[in-house]
Amino acid sequence: MPRPRLPLGEYYQILLKNGLLADSAPLPADLTRLIESVTCDSRSAVPGSLFLCKGAAFKEEYLTQALSKGAVAYVSEASYNVSAPCIRVTDVRAAMGLLADAAWGHPSGGLSVIGITGTKGKTTTAYFIKSILDCWREAQGLHSVGLLSTIVTDDGAQRKPATLTTPEPLDLQRHLWNAREAGCGYVVMECSSQALKYGRMTGVELAVAAFLNLGEDHISPKEHPTPEDYFQSKLKIFDHAKSAVVNRDSDRFEEVLAAAGRCGRFSTYSLDLAHDRKRTGEGMAFTARIGERDQPFSLPLTGDFNISNALCAISVCSLVGAPLWAIQKGLSQARVPGRMETYTAGDRTVIVDYAHNGMALEALLRSVRADYPSSPVTVVFGCVGGKALDRREGMGKAAGQYADTIILTEDDPGPEEVEAICAEVGTWIAPFGKEYAVIPDREAAIQTAIKTAPSGSVVVLAGKGSEMSQKRKNGPEPCASDGLLAKKYLGLPLL
Repeated sequence: MPRPRLPLGEYYQILLKNGLLADSAPLPADLTRLIESVTCDSRSAVPGSLFLCKGAAFKEEYLTQALSKGAVAYVSEASYNVSAPCIRVTDVRAAMGLLADAAWGHPSGGLSVIGITGTKGKTTTAYFIKSILDCWREAQGLHSVGLLSTIVTDDGAQRKPATLTTPEPLDLQRHLWNAREAGCGYVVMECSSQALKYGRMTGVELAVAAFLNLGEDHISPKEHPTPEDYFQSKLKIFDHAKSAVVNRDSDRFEEVLAAAGRCGRFSTYSLDLAHDRKRTGEGMAFTARIGERDQPFSLPLTGDFNISNALCAISVCSLVGAPLWAIQKGLSQARVPGRMETYTAGDRTVIVDYAHNGMALEALLRSVRADYPSSPVTVVFGCVGGKALDRREGMGKAAGQYADTIILTEDDPGPEEVEAICAEVGTWIAPFGKEYAVIPDREAAIQTAIKTAPSGSVVVLAGKGSEMSQKRKNGPEPCASDGLLAKKYLGLPLL
């Protein structure tokens, strides 16, 4: 089905109805003109485009370029000296979400979209849910479900590495439209606090909203100025949802539950519901009550935090009607790139995990301590530069408390020097009486950690997971994934 083409006047009316117009002067334009595309990228403008001027890095030359390619009007918080009509708005971010939803024909209305938010576990839970729903749909001869995650964007028309946890509105609505047209039926998506705060999800209907947990993350002048802003941003997920699933173990549970009450129905879960938890090779087994009976489940990942993620997936998939057999099978065969990947050679074990904030790293290291009680633990990690400054404290404290050997290195240092970031992390390690080494090059740090680890050690590579680029001063640069480096320096086959 072709994407809808709306007249300029309809877009104008959407902004008017939502109180976003900056003035009431009539728009000097042909309001019956059909708009061929709505875009904020001047490179993708075509004849008949409506162009959005947005972003802190916006330059007037982008607008000029879009007009030269045939854009017929533009939406902006400021007017420019160009020969095209300006729809001036008070908030271009809010305007973009509304216009994107309209431009793509409100695609979430034709899908069951499942949104997941939380400080840690979003990606793993998304993969668990997708695996369950794919098992169910495959048995019916139906298309696999869509996935918008930190790792990958898979909308049924294209599958590629993700650039944002939650895409910007125009990209998000395009992915949802592709998923609807491909027959995905469902889309499982991670909903970041930034996306919820800045309206990237405007217009998106969620069949289920899942709230996993709450810690401190993304606290910086560029993201969330306070932990309260971070928390309130995450609660906005319930404004989009018909149903909700909430973790009873989360901090500020009562407040989360009160917000979830805005949805038509909701359910809760807790790790206390999982009984007979035990390690099974490189996975876990447990039982949980479904209906009137305890049912067995298995996971290919270890750690109580992953059982908690699985309980969320069970609750979500039960709400959308997935049968028990699909839930059991989907969980047992779920694979999550870069999450608790375990590599063993001789008496040394390397665990690769995406844990990239204090809450996640603490849960990971506590799990490693429980699973390998007699093993020395080495951890290799860094902290992102230029944002999420609170991670330095949280990750430093987690490493200081739970690791025996600590090597600090790069993890998307961006505009900052790796050594400066590591020095700040080190101030939070110091109170625990632990020494640490700084090796700025990540591959060299991983090589050193693996090659010098004592006999019987577990080496934890945290923060990058399956990522294959480092964001440095000049932008992203390719690098080997932690998993590939683990195999290389353990002497395992690379394929």
